[in-house]
Amino acid sequence: MIVPRFIQIHTLHNYPAALLNRDDAGLAKRLPYGDAMRTRISSQCLKRHWRVADDAFSLNRLDVPMAVRSREIPRLIRDRLMASGLSEALAQTAVEGLRAGGLVDKAKDLKGREALETGQAVLLGHAEIDYLVKRCAELAAEHGEEKALKTAVAAFLKDEKKNIEAMRLGSGLESALFGRMVTSDVLASRDAAVYVAHAFTVHEAQVENDYFTVVDDLLREAGESGSAGIFDTELASGLYYGYVVVDVPQLVANLEGVSIHDWAATSVDQRTLAGRVVQNLLHLVATVSPGAKRGSTAPFEWAKFMLVEAGDWQPRSLAGAFQSALPLTQPALRQRAVQCMADEIGRMDEAYGAALARRYLALDDVSVPGGRRLPLKGLAEWAQATVMQAAVEV
Repeated sequence: MIVPRFIQIHTLHNYPAALLNRDDAGLAKRLPYGDAMRTRISSQCLKRHWRVADDAFSLNRLDVPMAVRSREIPRLIRDRLMASGLSEALAQTAVEGLRAGGLVDKAKDLKGREALETGQAVLLGHAEIDYLVKRCAELAAEHGEEKALKTAVAAFLKDEKKNIEAMRLGSGLESALFGRMVTSDVLASRDAAVYVAHAFTVHEAQVENDYFTVVDDLLREAGESGSAGIFDTELASGLYYGYVVVDVPQLVANLEGVSIHDWAATSVDQRTLAGRVVQNLLHLVATVSPGAKRGSTAPFEWAKFMLVEAGDWQPRSLAGAFQSALPLTQPALRQRAVQCMADEIGRMDEAYGAALARRYLALDDVSVPGGRRLPLKGLAEWAQATVMQAAVEV
């Protein structure tokens, strides 16, 4: 039996003729790696789609408070205060008090007044927002004069910083998974419990410039053959290697409000939510696709291969298996990609001897050293049980 401090997820997804993630020029994002240029999908893009996915395994179906990421948080709080009965002037003053207390950074509007938005998007949990609205409304009932209210709100933030930090799941499920870095003196930063690498093609980049026109229906009805515009965009195809790590102690600590050093001593009940999160996350990683231009490329794909490893040692990617780009002239690309990963695992096991429990999903007739093949449901349930039991057989 080993302690599953880390759960590593390796995937292969195949996408033909898609624009999954664009750069500032509107082109497919690229990554120079090894002996070839690859196309890639950024970790931010992947996490965004997993966070907002709406299906049977969505994060918002876990009955856990979520969060809001926006520059408009001050406006949201003001509007909530006005809906509770405060005048616009007092609601605005309360928001200014939150700024003065260090909750969010300041942004100026054209007239030099404090605007109802922040300089950058801020992630606040719904529970944190509810608490701030409630306390501001209570203080407004005690301090009807604007200057006194602003001072009182700023003071309460400094006095109750620890209470805000201690709110279980106060910052929302998203920050418990993917972290929250803040410069606020009040909000608590959260270390990410889920680490996501940029996915990249296991072969050289395959890109094509797609030239297209838009037909003008009214011109056609008038007997003319002209178009409403001529455009072009870049499309890419590829087999992408993806890598995700779940830091189980950090996940339990973030979700349950316990010390990361005490996670192994937590009860099964205290690890139940973490287990459900991992179960849902595996489904999302396997079946939720990123992608720009969905209407014209339908870039929907499920993993062709997924390997899940549980162990106590520091994680290690299998990206090294593809440092030499796989040649596109040979057949059975998917099977060769899995074999490269299996060979890399074999070499790593021989060199380091790390004890890792392995389960995998595969569409093709492939095998993994020390691995047992499972369908997605079984794979996700195995990972869930591993987290909840805090122990796993190799």
